[in-house]
Amino acid sequence: MIEVVGHTAVDHICRVSHLPLPDTSTSILERKIFFGGGAANIAAGIAALGGKAALISAVGGDFAGSEYDGWMDKLGIEKRFFTVPCANTATAFMFTDPAGSQMTFFEWGASQIFETADAPSLSFVHMATADPEFNLKVAERAEFASFDPGQDLHRYTAGHLDVILDNIDVLIANQHEYDGMCQKLGLSREELTDRVPLAIETRSSEGSVIADNGKITLVPAVRVICQDPTGAGDGFRAGFLTAYAEGYDSVTAVKIGTVTASFVVEHAGCQTALANREQMHTRYQEHFGYLPHPQEPRII
Repeated sequence: MIEVVGHTAVDHICRVSHLPLPDTSTSILERKIFFGGGAANIAAGIAALGGKAALISAVGGDFAGSEYDGWMDKLGIEKRFFTVPCANTATAFMFTDPAGSQMTFFEWGASQIFETADAPSLSFVHMATADPEFNLKVAERAEFASFDPGQDLHRYTAGHLDVILDNIDVLIANQHEYDGMCQKLGLSREELTDRVPLAIETRSSEGSVIADNGKITLVPAVRVICQDPTGAGDGFRAGFLTAYAEGYDSVTAVKIGTVTASFVVEHAGCQTALANREQMHTRYQEHFGYLPHPQEPRII
């Protein structure tokens, strides 16, 4: 079972003519509503690949019996929810310009409960966007922990990051988040990646950089026609975590994550086009060749 901690959210994804400067406006060309939330996206991606996923998240009184609730049941996600009846389920408003650049506004809603909730002790957990104090406690109590700060990086202090880095096995973030963490901690890239056994930096169309106990490997991106970049990182994490838990080496697991991310960006919506096992395997072979068998599983 892969346990994922963080947000369940409803995504309002908008295409805009341009991203506005402060005190100016822009035109919304298209707006669609999708299932989202970083942790929920990752759990859904794991389940679509046939993995077992438990989602530790928060929802409002609007969630039970909703289409999103039913979708999670269909995928077979184990829901371990904090429910806040008087709050909205978290909501994200994302704006993407023609060049693919994005701005995101996020209403925490029910996710505010993370600030006071008791953190569980977990076996194999990925901490996505959530309250820093909650994630810190999860990291301290976990047997195996993976972490990405996501769009909530601005909520983390250097002290939060120090404790988390001392207690995790895998760090996954994009190049902008690595810049932010380095700035907060006063560290170089190399010094930051040396803090954890396995560090992965995703660089959009440039692919990924893996630092596995000091060994650096570059994995190229899988080229597809990108309709919407939203959720690519979550798709990557779902594929990587599923593969890594099954016992694949870090490079193969990153390649699998790269493949699963490529399916997400082909359609708008973070959970619209999740890859199943067969689709992942076929595209992996097309781009990376033979997919080896995993070694000893990291979880049972």
